[in-house]
Amino acid sequence: MERRERIRPLQPPYLMTTGTDGRGVSVGVVADASSTVVEMKVYGQWSRQLGDQVTAGLRLCLAGPSEALIIDLHEVGDLHGVSLRYWLAAQRTARTRSAPVHLALCAPSATMLDYRLRHHEMDPTLLFATMAEARIAIVGRLWRRHWRQIRLAPHPASVRTARELVAQVCQAWELPDLRHDAALIMSELASNAVEHAGTEFVATVFRRGRDLHLAVRDLDIRYPRLSGSVPDSSPTSLAERGRGLGLVHAAAVGWGAMPALGGKVVWATVTGDSDG
Repeated sequence: MERRERIRPLQPPYLMTTGTDGRGVSVGVVADASSTVVEMKVYGQWSRQLGDQVTAGLRLCLAGPSEALIIDLHEVGDLHGVSLRYWLAAQRTARTRSAPVHLALCAPSATMLDYRLRHHEMDPTLLFATMAEARIAIVGRLWRRHWRQIRLAPHPASVRTARELVAQVCQAWELPDLRHDAALIMSELASNAVEHAGTEFVATVFRRGRDLHLAVRDLDIRYPRLSGSVPDSSPTSLAERGRGLGLVHAAAVGWGAMPALGGKVVWATVTGDSDG
């Protein structure tokens, strides 16, 4: 994020995976059931290559529905704290978005990086010694007035239940213009969980301003794939649904997938005409 050369805009689907350059330098990402809180663990000696990997991961996270990012730096080799400028820039990027994102850092105590972060422009309320502290603090910052979640069995009837949840919240939150597209998208995401994952799943709907975010978390690590739009290096494909994922791609302003503990979460966003 420190460099200013032109970066090509991201295009959906936004598929987040663990990045590695084959030399022990890697970035791992895990999201919660709705992708609103994302944890990123960075491994390896700090270098420009590692910074590039983190930047790529952050761009994908910020393209999605994330409200908070927690970055664990305990496995980063940075004796002199030279990555300081990078993390300050990353936090500025997150907080100056149209929908600001809380970006918290978890740095080992009594290190030069920790010292430099605490004595520069880093928000001290977003710097923690342990991930447990960071998780508790971040959850306390999230305001979830417009947020619904339901756990469902891998049964065809659950697809209808997930779709009905969307209809209910669109009525309750006065978003009638989003009801049709959002319900179709949720049907596709839930159908993938039922037909291909075959595990219980969690359906989440939440609102941020004009955006309505839909997410389904199941217990299958394989990602969905939109035929013709995902490079060969993308995660292993589920059986392609063709028109279904094409519908998601066409109706959503953005969609993607992230790893979750023991599975994945697939999300999509639709946008309304007013802040409401």
